[in-house]
Amino acid sequence: MKRQKGYPFVFDSTACDSCLGNCCTGSSGYIWLTMPEIENIAAYLQISVSEMIKKYTYREDGKFSLEEIQLSKGNYACIFFKDRCTIYEVRPEQCRTFPFWPHFKKRPREVIRECPGVKLNGDKKR
Repeated sequence: MKRQKGYPFVFDSTACDSCLGNCCTGSSGYIWLTMPEIENIAAYLQISVSEMIKKYTYREDGKFSLEEIQLSKGNYACIFFKDRCTIYEVRPEQCRTFPFWPHFKKRPREVIRECPGVKLNGDKKR
């Protein structure tokens, strides 16, 4: 179980093995990337940085975000999610830090509904 100071929940990453990618799919949103992350992903994919940017990202408010694919009405997936994360080893910090995002500090029930690996501190069951 992973814990992080200030968060009212714990995270069991072994639940990722049986999850259908709830954190990688759902409502459309931003998957923010830094230039070093873009460079790491490009190297991992064995493509140029410019190709990575052109094929897999877009800019919003001067920042890069990964593209998404619409699966159905109101349901999107990260462009690198295909039943699992295909860039898991080099995934962006935003993905690596889930579910410990500041947004969820005050909204633990929201992340508990989304992620089977999240439990309130002290809960035996979800």
